[in-house]
Amino acid sequence: MSFPLTRLTQLDLLRGFVAVARRMSITLAAQDLCLTQSAVSRQIAALEANLGCALFLRGYRSIKLSPEGERLFRRVDPAFQQLQDGLAELLAPAQRRGSVTLTASIGVASLWLLPRLRGLQQRHPDIDLRVAASDRVMDLRADGIDLALRYCAMSQPPAGSARLFGEAVLPVAHPALLAQGQDLAELLPQQVLLEFDDARRPWLQWADTLAARGLSARQPRAMLRFNQYDQVIQACLAGQGLALGRVALVAPMLADGRLRAIDAQAVAQPCEHAYWLLRRPGSSTPAVQAVVDWLLDEAALTPADAGAR
Repeated sequence: MSFPLTRLTQLDLLRGFVAVARRMSITLAAQDLCLTQSAVSRQIAALEANLGCALFLRGYRSIKLSPEGERLFRRVDPAFQQLQDGLAELLAPAQRRGSVTLTASIGVASLWLLPRLRGLQQRHPDIDLRVAASDRVMDLRADGIDLALRYCAMSQPPAGSARLFGEAVLPVAHPALLAQGQDLAELLPQQVLLEFDDARRPWLQWADTLAARGLSARQPRAMLRFNQYDQVIQACLAGQGLALGRVALVAPMLADGRLRAIDAQAVAQPCEHAYWLLRRPGSSTPAVQAVVDWLLDEAALTPADAGAR
């Protein structure tokens, strides 16, 4: 017997359940739904009370579907996906043509994408671009994302992606901190090092750079650590210390003199990582293609694999 229509009034509860089951995380589901974690938790509790069974098994900082939850998810997730796809197909054609959603990490969105958006607006004033800046890897289909800028090893590009540009790093500073002829070895005892506090990416941290230059024994005056790369660069622009500049992201600042390479003859050190453009399968509107073309054109003008003077 089917579930009575009179009891299908709380579809928000099912939506919350699907969001959590897709992510296996209440935190990520709350971000997807633009709700608080407590609100999503209340939705799950209300649905479990309504159905009279537990849908999730809670552990220490982890959850997993119960047998009843697995059965429910197998049934309702395809229905919600069909609903998402069906509503998208019913959008006005003009709205579908002109709307594009693009995701990128917070640092890439802030330092590479945002400064270039004026060019997109001038080239395609009719395109409505939505930028979803997030350091989590979004599911393009589930989140309704058209395009993604991804950063990963050159040996493991995302399937179906196009390479935009490579990664290289270069020690940089505000010009006011650089006396004539001083090199990195001379600056270290006098200056603060601005550190990107992400142990997963040691090639973007000072230890590797100093070791490569034989300076591991040299101690800086102090260190400031930031969990977002754009914060590192903002602190560097404010003259608060020395940073490792990711050339693709700081090239405009080097070009206009807001930042300078610490060693005048330094060549950027290439990394085994690169930036990629990924398109959601089936996302092929004229607006999406226009944004793809624009991104590829901008990437071709981005100096990332060579030294920056």
